[in-house]
Amino acid sequence: MHSMENDVLIEVSNLSKKFSKNLKTSLKYGFFDAAKEILGLQKSKELRPTEFWAVRNISFQVKRGESLALIGHNGAGKSTLLKILNGLIKPDEGSIIMRGKIGALIELGAGFNPILTGRENIQINASILGFSKKEIDEKFESIIEFSEIGEFIDTPVQNYSSGMKVRLGFAIAAQMEPDVLIIDEVLAVGDTGFKIKCFNRIAELKEKCAVIFVSHSMPQVSRICNKAIFMVKGQMMYEGDNLTEAVEAYYNSFTVEKSEVNRNQPVTINYYKIYNDKGESEINHSDDFNLELNLEWKEGVVFDTILIAIIDKDYKSVASAQSTVSSSFNSNCKRQGKLIFQIPCLQLGVGSYFISVWYYKSIGTDSRGVVVAQYPNLSIFKVVNSPIVSVACFQLNCKLIEEVI
Repeated sequence: MHSMENDVLIEVSNLSKKFSKNLKTSLKYGFFDAAKEILGLQKSKELRPTEFWAVRNISFQVKRGESLALIGHNGAGKSTLLKILNGLIKPDEGSIIMRGKIGALIELGAGFNPILTGRENIQINASILGFSKKEIDEKFESIIEFSEIGEFIDTPVQNYSSGMKVRLGFAIAAQMEPDVLIIDEVLAVGDTGFKIKCFNRIAELKEKCAVIFVSHSMPQVSRICNKAIFMVKGQMMYEGDNLTEAVEAYYNSFTVEKSEVNRNQPVTINYYKIYNDKGESEINHSDDFNLELNLEWKEGVVFDTILIAIIDKDYKSVASAQSTVSSSFNSNCKRQGKLIFQIPCLQLGVGSYFISVWYYKSIGTDSRGVVVAQYPNLSIFKVVNSPIVSVACFQLNCKLIEEVI
């Protein structure tokens, strides 16, 4: 292992990979490409019918001591990129240089032989990572201890739960101290105690190795990584060491199109607006603010309760409130009206939040009743100028201040 802190352990240059959308053409193209490779002929760089770029023109470096986050929606190309990095699939264009011993956790139990025991799989996996028998023997007990599956170590891996496979896989990769550690979303599985132990171990390891971490959890990304790549449809939309900018780009890509959600609902929101007392759409952490809804509903539709929730960027509810509307509003013959809710100062942290709205019809003593219409991610609003990093869940005390028929 090199002692230089600035060792570049991962170098990726202009990496591209294309796939076909159906099996028949995929097999045909694969055959032609293999034949061209054997004959030393140039492969086509253009997309053929049914093909698409899963990864396109990706370039980056990761040095020892750096942790790179790969973030993006499902289908952005993150898993394809990881499989190329780990040597599971070949790129169509570009080059990769990986230096040192590589530990990868890409899929649950990937690399495990199901009919062999945990003990035997430790030996095989560590050997694949490039460790000698002496090194494996020295680390063997610490691997078993870390994985917390000692009593099942001589049980065939095919009888392990998904959580047990993750424990064993992570224990092997982390305890053998590789130069490059690649971690996909696998840490989403397992109990909280084990996750904390994994993150503490990654914190120890990342000083000595290069980490590539894929996750949909932005708090985990912020905790582990010091640089990020944000991918959309196989391409890099952001690459650098400003995690805040990368995470904001990721969250802003979730903006909901009103036209897609409004038309089929019994209660249609024709117009909405979020603003503070100065009419500004960016909310300071100390501001009261208003939610204005311009509604229209179908004949025969009745609702008398509205639930409003504020959701943070990790889709956790941080505040909620419900309010009743008057029978005169609900039964007016025009079947349209405007509601303005005043939401008191929430002391929210800086960042983006979703407003979600549900319409209910009460039944008997049930204070909420049945859902008439729902807009789970109606709108995004931003909080600025806040000294607060995070916010606890609490109940809103908002009131309906205006009702226009």
